[in-house]
Amino acid sequence: QVQLVESGGGLVQAGDSLRLSCALSGRSISNYGMGWFRQAPGKEREFVAGINWSGANRLSEDSVKGRFTVSRDNVKNAVYLQMNSLKPEDTAVYYCAADRNRNLYQSMDPKDYEYWGQGTQVTVSS
Repeated sequence: QVQLVESGGGLVQAGDSLRLSCALSGRSISNYGMGWFRQAPGKEREFVAGINWSGANRLSEDSVKGRFTVSRDNVKNAVYLQMNSLKPEDTAVYYCAADRNRNLYQSMDPKDYEYWGQGTQVTVSS
């Protein structure tokens, strides 16, 4: 059974950086397309970034382009989200997601992803 566990969240100041990690257990992560989503209080879950199985194809949501970078290490069975120049509006619970469509990286619809982690809180103070 596939399990996803996020880590790396925390409380930071505007302009700081964080690196989120997502460890997949139960299968090889190379079998999955991966995505990062976030959900702020009172808002819907929104797409942040996606990466295909090899890491050759990636997509980031417009508001994080140039600041956030998604990457993966199939040997370590993990996917990462490097977040730089954080802003208060980045405050949210961040989730990683996986799907057996190995080339699913462009979908911004949470319904397209089969497996989800429990989330990690990121809070950015001004």
